[in-house]
Amino acid sequence: MKSRLFPKSERGTADYGWLQANFSFSFGNYYNPEVVQFGMLRVLNDDTIAGGMGFGTHPHDNMEIVTIPLEGGLTHRDSMGNQATVRFGEVQVMSAGTGIEHSEMNASQTERAKTLQIWLFPEMENITPRYDQKGFDLQNKRNSFVPVVCPHNKPEGEALWIYQQAYFHLGVFDAGQVAHYDVKIPGNGIYLFLIEGELEIGGQMVMERDAFGAIELEGFDAEVKQPSKILIIEVPMKHN
Repeated sequence: MKSRLFPKSERGTADYGWLQANFSFSFGNYYNPEVVQFGMLRVLNDDTIAGGMGFGTHPHDNMEIVTIPLEGGLTHRDSMGNQATVRFGEVQVMSAGTGIEHSEMNASQTERAKTLQIWLFPEMENITPRYDQKGFDLQNKRNSFVPVVCPHNKPEGEALWIYQQAYFHLGVFDAGQVAHYDVKIPGNGIYLFLIEGELEIGGQMVMERDAFGAIELEGFDAEVKQPSKILIIEVPMKHN
């Protein structure tokens, strides 16, 4: 296994007043040639959005977009006619394909919302745009990883799907547990983002909001030092 820690302190940041943003990869005015992407994973933004604010209507194309609310909720509207609110415990997926316009606004006028916005390059371009969302009961499946996103041609449980050979798993773990993950597709890399808590992986400490990237592995064990919420993104390291 070849691995690298991506400390929280090394992320890009932006303060727009209504939006406090943290960029794991180069985005907008933040550019770091060492962290442009991780394989087909292009964007992981950790955003805090003020009440009554959000991202107005804007376009995307040929990108797989996954949104994971961490606190509060977002109201989604798009050019396909979809309108829905996605809240903590739910996951939203959108295949931009040939082109889509959408907005994501804080569902509350007064309370902040926290969300992870994640983009992946698709394995096929110019497909028909699509949108979906679903809730997942992580608490009743504590101390295990729950599949929330899978490839379009490899269904797994109740997971949503995208046009990429990538998997997203979320897990809530108690201190003292060992979080084990097996790579689903040989050659894929693992990008672990620690939402909350503290882990140890192969002697490397991973703290809250740090990320841990690994390639050339079949799986790994993470020792849970503090109660933790973990996101694992398994992603191809090159275009299929």
